[in-house]
Amino acid sequence: MFSDNHFSNAKSWPFEEARKIIERLKTLAGKDCVVLETGYGPSGLPHIGTFGEVLRTTLVMRAFRRLSNNPAKLFVFSDDMDGLRKVPANVPNSEQLEAHLEKPLTSVPDPFGQYESFAHHNNAMLRRFLDSFEFEYEFKSSTEMYKSGVFNEYLSKILIHYEEIMNIMLPSLREERQKTYSPFLPICPKTGKVLQVPIIEMHPNRCTIVYEDPETGNLEEISILDGYCKLQWKADWGMRWAALGVDYEMNGKDLIDSFKLSSKICKIIGGRPPENLTYELFLDEGGKKISKSKGNGLSMDEWLKYASPESLAYYMYQSPKRAKRLYFDVIPSAMDDYIDSVRSYYASGNDNKILDSPVFHIHNGNPPRFSNCLKFSMLLNLVQACNTADENVLMEFVRKYVDESSESDETMGFLRKMVKFAITYYKDFVMNTRKFIVPDDLQRRAITELRNELERMDCRADADDFQTKVFEIGKRFFKDDMRGWFKTLYGFLFGFESGPKLGSFIHLYGVNNTINLIKNKELANVE
Repeated sequence: MFSDNHFSNAKSWPFEEARKIIERLKTLAGKDCVVLETGYGPSGLPHIGTFGEVLRTTLVMRAFRRLSNNPAKLFVFSDDMDGLRKVPANVPNSEQLEAHLEKPLTSVPDPFGQYESFAHHNNAMLRRFLDSFEFEYEFKSSTEMYKSGVFNEYLSKILIHYEEIMNIMLPSLREERQKTYSPFLPICPKTGKVLQVPIIEMHPNRCTIVYEDPETGNLEEISILDGYCKLQWKADWGMRWAALGVDYEMNGKDLIDSFKLSSKICKIIGGRPPENLTYELFLDEGGKKISKSKGNGLSMDEWLKYASPESLAYYMYQSPKRAKRLYFDVIPSAMDDYIDSVRSYYASGNDNKILDSPVFHIHNGNPPRFSNCLKFSMLLNLVQACNTADENVLMEFVRKYVDESSESDETMGFLRKMVKFAITYYKDFVMNTRKFIVPDDLQRRAITELRNELERMDCRADADDFQTKVFEIGKRFFKDDMRGWFKTLYGFLFGFESGPKLGSFIHLYGVNNTINLIKNKELANVE
């Protein structure tokens, strides 16, 4: 369907990022397989920001493969050897973790009692979700990489270039922190804790360092290899790029300075920093950065309780350089925007425009075909109007609106899932937030006129006919304030200031049901 010329002309951001990698390859003699990486800190439960970074990097990898014949792979790297700095607020049995502060996350017991460590639990949660979305990746554990010796060569180089690295790092630190800083963090043989202590002696010839035990004051010599030490994270990041040959990695806006420092360290030990995209941060309901340890914002499981994985992917795809709120109220519009994008994909007829469509990327070039799929916002109002949580009842309305004989099983299956999502979302977030208006005299007369006109209309009229009638009555009573007319209808019927396209809703719900809905609301106001 698409030629190489089509791909070369694509302007969407995954293709633009992939071109950075292609230009990089021109300067790397003998480089064959491209390595993309994304990092995850398992100090708390995985959140949507983690998923977003993996998704976005995957989209760049797919775009690269369409532009180049070189193979490419994605590493999802877990910093699970980091010390537990504080107990997360959103885990059970949190008091049990207090005794394990400063220990590597793979040495901290799982508060859920399911895995051998807290890190193993969080890693498993992340992998389960990534696997459910069929991401193609190789999982890398920091603990395993250190202990297996994979990093030994570059750990030795860090020690050889110790003074150069200290000269890079110290100016970036507060005066108090400068006194104790070292790129190496010994793992205490007695307590198992990750120690942040100054290094007294260095012995590159035998790959050891000497530090002062903070409890006894004794000098201790320890190997820097095979997991007896780990690196401070900026040094770790740069070392990892060099050791694994990473060509591309994204990071949040808050890590711009860290990326620069890690890049300098990477160059000192003979590596080349990866190509990079800096994305804006994910924010919670109050506009604050989401955090795994705080547990604010949304978890992946919470999003998937109310909406499809495709809607989440669509939301993450859009404008990575713009800050995004990740809270429950963004879900309905994300679902609707995804459906609109699928509808327009096959209707476009423009191959270049198709390649820049979000759904081309999130479905890897093969989006579903939804020619007549209802929007999520419409289903929310249907749940309210029907006053039922019975999905079979709601599906009867859906089947009347959608010509089931002309729709694929894929479409109908998606609609049934959407009905379930709408019921759940309505119960948890909509039902108790409605504020129905009591119409004034003008509003009451306009609503009554709409009911009378609907009673005279053919029940087989289509959505456009009903929408036209709503407009006619609005112009008759509200003249230059059509917005006020629609706010009146939405507030009267649904208890909100906005809502679905009313013609489509009447067609979906049925003209007789809509008439009865208006009558019941009128009686409620009289009573």
